[in-house]
Order: sequence, then structure tokens, then C-alpha cells
Amino acid sequence: MHRLTLGNFELNIFSDGQYPLDGGAFFGVVPKVMWSKKVTADERNYCTAGLNSLLIRTGSETVLVETGMGNKLPERMRKFYGQPAQLLDNLAAGGVSPDDIDIVINSHLHFDHCGWNTMRDKAGKIVPTFPRAKYYAPWGEWEYARHPSERDAISFMSENYDPLVESGRMTLLKGGEQIVPGISVKIFPGHTAHMMGIIIRGSQRPHPVAQNATRVGHPQDSLSCPTACYISDLIPTTAHIDLTWGMGFDLYPLQTIQSKKEYYAQAVPEKWLTVFTHDPEIPWGYVEKDDAGKMTVRRLE
Repeated sequence: MHRLTLGNFELNIFSDGQYPLDGGAFFGVVPKVMWSKKVTADERNYCTAGLNSLLIRTGSETVLVETGMGNKLPERMRKFYGQPAQLLDNLAAGGVSPDDIDIVINSHLHFDHCGWNTMRDKAGKIVPTFPRAKYYAPWGEWEYARHPSERDAISFMSENYDPLVESGRMTLLKGGEQIVPGISVKIFPGHTAHMMGIIIRGSQRPHPVAQNATRVGHPQDSLSCPTACYISDLIPTTAHIDLTWGMGFDLYPLQTIQSKKEYYAQAVPEKWLTVFTHDPEIPWGYVEKDDAGKMTVRRLE
């Protein structure tokens, strides 16, 4: 488990596990001779992808950003991706039960980002995995998911979100809303048309965390408040930080580049902590520009 404090917030990374992903799909038009210098592929050309969820303790709410792949994949998808389904076990190991979660936020509605939104009870009925939680997702994403293109229809599983929308448990967002004080959402189109980044702004008042937690955003920093962003599939791993390195899954690759420019224009000078949804080894770090103008990631110790 990775843990740090961001002003008055405590941030934890909990993984739903790892899964194999085709290198060509992971890096799109980037040649293998280039991406293989950053990521190792096996004999089948599969890379290892992570499933990182972000748990935020605000002092009054416990917020979970993304719910991984879940445990409901059909057999044909398990053949490609497996089904690690480790999120609930990892949360439990960190002392977090499903009843502890007050809010769940999905950046978008692909199956590997909202799979644990729901689960099957003993009778086989779809029920919310987090029984007390309010759920949030992008309105445009849900609208699209009801009638996706042939290209990406496999990415959507209605069981992950439709029962929550129908029951009133899921609020659909237009982008720009504040979920709770200090946590807001912003649309970053490219991977999909309506994918959101989740922006966390902690105050300078420190969070009383357990010993050994890393603290970022000290009071002596020049920033008015320390900030982190779960940027989701706009920058899925540290290997994707170059402006032109996108995934083959991106529906609008030119918009991905534009959204990255917009994100870096604010995140780099303001020293935002970036959370990487699919990096199996580095869940977060600071995106910086070196002397040659190349984007790099400074890891947290």
C-alpha cells in the first residue's frame, strides 16, 4: 500500500491487481523499438498493466476514485485479461471495509475503471459493492455507453453502472463540479470524449496520519495548497508522459495530445502530484520538464 498526506487529506493507493495488455494496444502508433525501452513485453507481446484506485480520507468522508476491473468479467474477456479482483482484499488488509466508503468517483465507464462498482449477491442479483456510498460518473460517458461504437463496445458493461443510475445511487456529472470541498472533476477528452480527471486540493493544515506516511505539500511551499490529480487514461503510466505517446484505445488521439498540453500547463508549474491509473510499479509522481524540454517523472521515495 502506498500512502501519503496532501495537506489535510490522506491519500492511499489500493490495487485491484495486475493484468496483461497487448503492447500495441497499450502504446498505439508508438513503435515497439521505442516503447520497449521503457516497458518489458513477454513473448506474446503482452505488457503488465496495473489497476490503481485512489482512496482519499478528507477527515469527514472516505472517497474511492475508480474501482478496478471487479469480478464480473465474462469468460471471453477473462481469456484476454484474467480477473485479478484484488481490490476488496487489499482494502481489507488496509483496514477499509466496503461500508467505510462514502463516495465513489469513476473517471469514465470502461470496465477496468468501474468493475467493483457493483457485485453479485448470493442470489445472483447485482447490488452496490459499497452499500453506503454515493457514486459519481460523467454524464456524457454514460450517454455514450448506452450506444457505443462497434470499435469499443467491448469496453462497457452495463451492470457496472446502469443499476446505480436507475436506483438514483449514481449522480451523473457534466464536468467542473466540486464533489466535496477540495475534490473536483474536470473533463480531459481524448481517451474518450468525456473522461474526467479528479483533482484533489489539500489545505495547508496537516492531516494527523500514522507514522511513516510520506508528507507532500509542506507549509513552506510557495503554492497556496498542495494538489494531486488522478488523471486516469490521459496518462495511464509513467511511460506515456510524452505528448504524443497515447494508447491504441484512445478514440480521439489528437485531443489526447491537446488535453495533455492543457494538463501540463497547470500541473508542471504548480507541482501537482499525478496519479497513474495503470502503472504497475509507480502509482504517482511529479511530472517535470528537464533542461532539454523533455517530460520526466520524479518519483516519490
